Amino acid sequence: MNDIIKYIVKRLLSGVLVVLCVTVIIFAIMQAMPGDPVEMVTDVRVAPEKLAEIKAQWGLDKPPVLQYFYWLGNILQGNLGTSISTSQSVGYLIQQRLPYTLMLTGAALALEYLLAIPLGLLAAVRKNGVADKLLTVVTIVLWSMPGFWLGVLFMLVFSIQLNLLPISGYQGLISLILPAITLALPNMAQIFRLTRSEVLDVLDEKYVVTAYAKGISKGKILVRHVLRNALIPVTITFFLSLPWLIGGSVVVEKVFAWPGMGQLLWTAISKQDFPIVQGVVLIIAILTVVCNLIGDLIAGILDPRIRLE
Repeated sequence: MNDIIKYIVKRLLSGVLVVLCVTVIIFAIMQAMPGDPVEMVTDVRVAPEKLAEIKAQWGLDKPPVLQYFYWLGNILQGNLGTSISTSQSVGYLIQQRLPYTLMLTGAALALEYLLAIPLGLLAAVRKNGVADKLLTVVTIVLWSMPGFWLGVLFMLVFSIQLNLLPISGYQGLISLILPAITLALPNMAQIFRLTRSEVLDVLDEKYVVTAYAKGISKGKILVRHVLRNALIPVTITFFLSLPWLIGGSVVVEKVFAWPGMGQLLWTAISKQDFPIVQGVVLIIAILTVVCNLIGDLIAGILDPRIRLE
């Protein structure tokens, strides 16, 4: 137990360093962007003196290094800052949008794993067969499709042509179908290929051959021996997928006008609203570190051969 606690503390400390590096990088990128956020949200007829006053109010007249440490100090106090374009608390804006993003990413994660794992197992068992070749081609095509193009295609077919589903916005859970499918299918292709590869590796292990020699049914071997061991890297990928899905949902949320953090981030980037961009990216970085740690701990529980060292 002490080793586990030491491992968790060590990983959390390294995670803090990662998050700090992310804050420096995103702050530097926002500072390097052309244009002035104050000028973008004010009228062109505003006097230079007034612009200087507004910049001083937001602390944008200070050197970038001081701006960064001032922002970092506020974060340590639980304050993500205030939006330049709306004058609202960044924490409040993220709190309003986060449930919609978690709803979308949760549905997409469930859908992609419910499809990818059985299909990957089927393709591995039928290696080089018709099902394997067909599924491999389909997943490669899905993996190659841009999310915005796939989303527009679904909107044209199911919303405009067939008039079955809402075209955009949030109108209840039915509005979740198209965005979730659009977000899930390209990622499902990746999980499918990982599952297929891992199952093929496990099928060649000696203990699987021994199980067949003992006369154990094929179904039990596939579930208890093959799938259980093959799903270890897939399980780790599950936890790592959550923060990346949140980041990758920016385009999908924009296409479907989904009121989540992705659309909030997209709008903030277009307006150079530094506090919102930095706050959203910070949340994604923290989620990445936490999910990475959880994935490693789950892997150690599933496979006793994995040691914390």
